[in-house]
Amino acid sequence: MIPDSQRVIEKLTHMHEVFITTAAMEFPLSFDAKFRWLAAHFPFISPMNIVFCGNKSILNADYLIDDNARHFAHFRGEGILFSAPHNQNVTGFRRVNSWQEIDALFASDGILS
Repeated sequence: MIPDSQRVIEKLTHMHEVFITTAAMEFPLSFDAKFRWLAAHFPFISPMNIVFCGNKSILNADYLIDDNARHFAHFRGEGILFSAPHNQNVTGFRRVNSWQEIDALFASDGILS
């Protein structure tokens, strides 16, 4: 569990429609385990707001927070890159290093306030 993820995502759900998306179709055998994990750790997210897909370009949202910049290629909103060892050399996107930074970013943009 990434520190503060539950707190910040739950905070977002009080003001916005939040969807959890996962490219689980790349690993279809992970579907059941991921769904159960999400339900256990993010019970405030409706199962109707959990999207299992292969290509995140189908999403129609304002923001997509992801650790893989390839998901931003055809995304119409703003991609926000969550730092991870595999993306340290990726540039061209707003970057965050923690869920505390996401909280602060959205608050400073007036998104959470």
